[in-house]
Amino acid sequence: MNSLALQAPGPVPAIAPAGAPSAGSLRALDWQVFEAPNARAAWDALAQHAVEPNPFFESWYLLPALRALDPRREVQLLRLNHEGQLAGLMPLVRERRYYRWPVPHMRNWVHANCFLGAPLVARGSEHAFWQSLFAWCDREPGPAQFLHIGALPLEGLLHAALVDVLTLQQREAGTVFRENRAMLASGHSPDAYLEAALSGKKRKELRRQHARLSELGDLRVNRRTDASGLRRWCDDFLALEASGWKGAAGSALASHQATQTLFGDALAGAADRGKLERLSLTLDGQPIAMLASLLTPPGAYSFKTAFDERYSRFSPGVLLQRENLAVLERADIAWTDSCAAADHPMIDHLWSERRAVGRISIAIGGPLRRRAFRLLLKAELRRNPVGLKP
Repeated sequence: MNSLALQAPGPVPAIAPAGAPSAGSLRALDWQVFEAPNARAAWDALAQHAVEPNPFFESWYLLPALRALDPRREVQLLRLNHEGQLAGLMPLVRERRYYRWPVPHMRNWVHANCFLGAPLVARGSEHAFWQSLFAWCDREPGPAQFLHIGALPLEGLLHAALVDVLTLQQREAGTVFRENRAMLASGHSPDAYLEAALSGKKRKELRRQHARLSELGDLRVNRRTDASGLRRWCDDFLALEASGWKGAAGSALASHQATQTLFGDALAGAADRGKLERLSLTLDGQPIAMLASLLTPPGAYSFKTAFDERYSRFSPGVLLQRENLAVLERADIAWTDSCAAADHPMIDHLWSERRAVGRISIAIGGPLRRRAFRLLLKAELRRNPVGLKP
């Protein structure tokens, strides 16, 4: 495990900007409360003004995920209101085990098909959200020994506010995992970016593979941002993914009814809101590489991709990603998160930028609980046994 301490990025600003909600105004609710149309409308409005865009915590993705993956309704939604407006939202679950250790804790709900755990927080309410969250955890810890925030961006205003609040409250915390995953963020044109990212030899090889693949039939690229033909597209994607190694390993979306349902429902919700881009490479009308991207301006997320392994010698996935560089020409999208693990064998060589994402454990409760947390954190960070460094 690559464990790093949480670092404060320089001078600490005021902890609560004027007009921010006061600490303690956060409530934990049954997520089914948010099925109501007015609650979803408020949720959607919050997402439009969130300081850190996160499609996986928007209503059109998170509610289908909860329906499919939380049948016992163990997940709660933490809601921060200010002057009648929704100012913050995060799914939270209480766990009995922390990885291999029998240590109860609370964490933001991040499942295998959720690639970002940043809470949705209205711009300007970042400090107040963390204050309110920690105050609630201190009051309602139950058996939990600490709070764990996973898949959190380790840069930006939301993370900076987290460090500010931890520092001023002298609340111990530690970044227990960090990775840098591929990101696309450039002012270059697609052609210029490809030229900078890949050697001339590699670009020549891609052109050769495209030419050879074209000799096998009618090779086309299809791009859609609407909902037309979405159900057929989803069925084709699920079949394509299941035909490869993920299907053999039982990790394809179609391997489980819950994830198959989540995929279709989430993409339908994204398409209805204009937040879905579908990209396909087809040969004689049959898809051989497919990519679903979630659009949350100013960012985007490469959600799911699949390719036909029978054509692997032509690198159809890379050829599709070459076409995906067209996102650089969109005025509303400044960056795209690959959602891929660090050191991914394909996308890391094509996308040059990196995004730091990690997991942070945070002390809660009274002195005894915090003392126990300090020992646990030290054990986890044995090679770097420190929490927050002001």
